[in-house]
Amino acid sequence: MSAMRRLIALMVTGLIVACGTSNLPSACAQPSPAQAPAPLPAPMPSTQPAQVLQELVVTGERTGPGLWRVHHGDAQVWILGSISPLPRGITWRSTQVERVLGSTQQVLVSKPLEIGIVRILWLLLTERSVLMVRGGKRLKDVMPPALHERFAQQRARFTHDDDKWERFRPIIAAAFLEQAAFHSVGLSARLDLGAAVRGLAKKHGVRVEELKIAGIGDVLDALKTMPPATENTCVNASLVTVQSALPQLMDRARAWATGDVERIESHPAPAEVDACLRALDSGAAAGDLLGRIRRAWLDALLQSLQGGGTTLAVVNMDLLLGKGGLLDELRGRGYDVDGPTAGG
Repeated sequence: MSAMRRLIALMVTGLIVACGTSNLPSACAQPSPAQAPAPLPAPMPSTQPAQVLQELVVTGERTGPGLWRVHHGDAQVWILGSISPLPRGITWRSTQVERVLGSTQQVLVSKPLEIGIVRILWLLLTERSVLMVRGGKRLKDVMPPALHERFAQQRARFTHDDDKWERFRPIIAAAFLEQAAFHSVGLSARLDLGAAVRGLAKKHGVRVEELKIAGIGDVLDALKTMPPATENTCVNASLVTVQSALPQLMDRARAWATGDVERIESHPAPAEVDACLRALDSGAAAGDLLGRIRRAWLDALLQSLQGGGTTLAVVNMDLLLGKGGLLDELRGRGYDVDGPTAGG
C-alpha cells in the first residue's frame, strides 16, 4: 500500500472509530430512508468463479524480514522494512532488531499521524466538503456509472446496506471498502511497526528521531487539489485490490511475518495500483506529496550515513524496493547495500 493510500486508510480508520462513538450523528449520517436513491440495479454476474477466502491467521511471535544494511566507512544504517496491510493480531518480535539496538545511536521512524477521535470529529464539522460528496449529491451522482456499478457489486460482498458510504467522496468511500475487505480476511492497515520499535528503543535507551512525513493537513490539501480523473483512477485501483488482489495481499503479509523477502517481491502491485501512483505522482493530484515523502526519507537516511555511527530505520517496503526505490538511490550514491538474510 502506497504512502498516500495508507494515510487515507488511517484517516478512514479514525472516521470509523469517531462515527462509532460520536454523539454528533449528523456529522457521520447516512441518507435517511426518505432521501434514499432508487435501488441500484442488480449486480452484474461475475465473469470469474467466486472465491471463498479463509481468514488469515498468524499465531505466535513472528520476526518479520531481516534487515538491510547500508554502509560506507564507519557509518551504517540498518533498515527494517514494513508493509501494510499485515495480519490482524500479529505479535512481532525480532531478536536481530534487538541486537542492532545494542550498538545503535538513534532510531528513525515516521511521526505518527495525529488521528484521534476529537480531531476526526472536528474535521467532519470543518472540512466536510473535502471528505463528503458536495451539493447534496451521492456517490452514484459523481462516479462514472460503470465504476459505481463495480463499487456497488463489491460493497454488496461486505455489507447489506445499499447506501453505505454513499455520502463520502469516491476515494474515501473506496478506502472504507478496502478496510472492510481487509477485515474480512484477517488483515489490518492499522498496525504500526514503528510504534513497536519505538518501545524497544526506549527499553534500550536509544534516542528516537521522528521523521515528519505528512500530517492530516497534507492529506486534506492533496484531497482538495485532486482532479476527478485521478480520484477515479485510484478508486479503480481499490476495486481491483478488493476484487482480485486479496489473495496476493494475504500471501504478502504471510511472507512478511515469516521473513520471506523474495516472496514479498514476487507479488508486485496490480497495474491499476501503479496507475494510481503515477497519477498521484503527477504533482497536480497530491501537491507532490508522494515525492516529498520519498525525499524526506532519502534526506534522513543520507544525513544519518554522513553523520557516522549506527542508525536503525523503519521504512515502508514500497519506498525501499523496486526500480528507483530508496535502496537504488543509495546504491547510486555510492553506498553499499547488503540485503537481508532470514529474519531474526
